[in-house]
Amino acid sequence: MTQLNKARARIQEWRRDPVKFAVDCFGIEPDAWQVDAMRLLGGDYNPSRRLCMRACTGPGKSATLAWMGWHRLACFASKGEHPKGAALSITADNLKDNLWAELSKWQQRSEFLKAAFTWTKEKIYANDHPETWFLSARSFAKDANAEAIGRALSGLHSQYPFVLLDETGDMPVAVGRAATQIFTGNPRDASIIQAGNPTSTSGLLYESCTKAGEQWDLITITADPDDPKRTPRVSKEHAEEMIRTYGRDNPWVMATILGLFPPSGFNALLGADEVDAAMARGYKKDEILAAPVVLGGDVARQGDDMSAIALRIGRQAYPIRTLRIPDTMLLAQQFIMEAKDKQSDAFFVDETGGYGAGVIDAMRSLGQNVIGVQFGSRASDYRYYNKRSEMYFELAKWVKAGGALAPDRELKEELCATTFVYQGDKFRIVDKAIIKDQIGRSPDKADALALTFAAPVAHKHPLGRAHDQDRRTYDPFKRR
Repeated sequence: MTQLNKARARIQEWRRDPVKFAVDCFGIEPDAWQVDAMRLLGGDYNPSRRLCMRACTGPGKSATLAWMGWHRLACFASKGEHPKGAALSITADNLKDNLWAELSKWQQRSEFLKAAFTWTKEKIYANDHPETWFLSARSFAKDANAEAIGRALSGLHSQYPFVLLDETGDMPVAVGRAATQIFTGNPRDASIIQAGNPTSTSGLLYESCTKAGEQWDLITITADPDDPKRTPRVSKEHAEEMIRTYGRDNPWVMATILGLFPPSGFNALLGADEVDAAMARGYKKDEILAAPVVLGGDVARQGDDMSAIALRIGRQAYPIRTLRIPDTMLLAQQFIMEAKDKQSDAFFVDETGGYGAGVIDAMRSLGQNVIGVQFGSRASDYRYYNKRSEMYFELAKWVKAGGALAPDRELKEELCATTFVYQGDKFRIVDKAIIKDQIGRSPDKADALALTFAAPVAHKHPLGRAHDQDRRTYDPFKRR
């Protein structure tokens, strides 16, 4: 008996037990949570089956989703009726790089699946029934409406339809609702299986775990060091370190380590009450005497945008100046005058694009020490998507820790309009264009203030000029 025939003889057994299917086909030893998830999926015929996996970062959820997809594809067929499936993720690129790649990887671990099915970049199909027995990669535009998403999931009518949804933490609710169309037509067995990180208090994953929770079999995958069923694929030492450093109630820890949804308002960088409290605080000169003097300069791009200069001395930020000076050299001269007047220890200027770069070159040609900052450059902290995100989170941390802001209605509006998303395993501040659409102007003041957090800056020595050499040789980007 050939390998293929041997496998086919076990289909009925595998259909009833997805865990045994995965063990036999892939030669794996599934983790405790993976066993629980596959048993929740079950193997007996069920006309309406929905499984939702809410996961921390890095437990192997995409691999588990791939095992389940292969189980549905390989084991659910009857005479004249074949399974039809669709796989989706938050973006087409994410699907290609994660779930679709996992499906290919695990097929290569099984002689049966390699012999019975063909994998392509867009479709997996049974070799003897390519048109009626398949799993296809589907995608939809970010701004797609429910009707468009429904069209992306069309063509799955069969007795054994199934949908795999990966990275549903930020997936529109409309995707899940469109997927339920597979339950029409009285199928013998239909399933929707989703997995995602709980990074947002909106979207498909959140709705499935809360408002629509009674419709789903739910499982939480956690790296919590105190949970006996924690995933072993996330180091216990790493989880303990993150909890010790940031606290259990930190949104990043909740979502990525504990597998829990953060509080509502998670996507707001700062609340209005926090900004109001900062604008009501103030520090006397002797309380910040030894703190570094840091300037941040945001250079106007075009149109109605304003250049802005922010001054921060330790825990005290001062009124932010705005300038409408289109000439590069004149703006550079204004920045230099500010640096000399304030005797700054560091001056960070945004050099994103060509606008700021010209001002920086002009300042250096006039003898001013200035540090250019690319908003889109790599962050020093791996948790952040880019430098801009890191600076804004450092600003928010400073405010929450007691930083004082000068009363400014526009600055408050800009800070409160700044939100973030969770992209991959990193925090990302929303683009300036989104904030501009919301408040009707570019967040120039907030950007200037954020620039004062571009890198650590050496404290002034209270003894004064004797230590000027130390100040000149200090590198604010050097990790200490």
